Amino acid sequence: MKDYLIIGKLIGAHGVAGELKVFPITDDARRFSNLAEIMLLNANEKPVRNLKILSIRPAGNNILCTAEGIKDRESAQALFGHYIAVPRADAVVLPENSYFIADLIGSRVIDDERGLLGGVSDVLEQSGADVFIVSREQKKDILIPFLKTIVYRVDIEKKEIFVRLPDGLFEIYET
Repeated sequence: MKDYLIIGKLIGAHGVAGELKVFPITDDARRFSNLAEIMLLNANEKPVRNLKILSIRPAGNNILCTAEGIKDRESAQALFGHYIAVPRADAVVLPENSYFIADLIGSRVIDDERGLLGGVSDVLEQSGADVFIVSREQKKDILIPFLKTIVYRVDIEKKEIFVRLPDGLFEIYET
């Protein structure tokens, strides 16, 4: 488990004074409002440096922020494609039975009847329920809704997710 959580991606510069345009990678962009410092990660998600945040404001679906040492458009634009992260210790506390997507990626998905189905390669955030994309070797991916009626146990430490697939769900991916 990584000791940081990615919360956004730098998608450009805003204006000429070095303001950074951030696409939030979180289900609640209000989490940005209390940030004092962020970790800057390169496109391969490797830490580059920490940045002290001077100001943050919403801009539609994005966030605009100023950071210490980033004073002009060129400096801001040079960070395009980088990720921003926070130390896991500073992350928001999730309600019970809620998980960070980063902690679910790579988990093995085990069905009561069929055994190991594959691994979670991504999570689609949908309005009704999030959906696991379960990758399988040389077979179609399976899309599994994260519903209490299907997912009955998540073990983050062991990276295992236990499911009871409803009738017919597995079969549509076998054709």
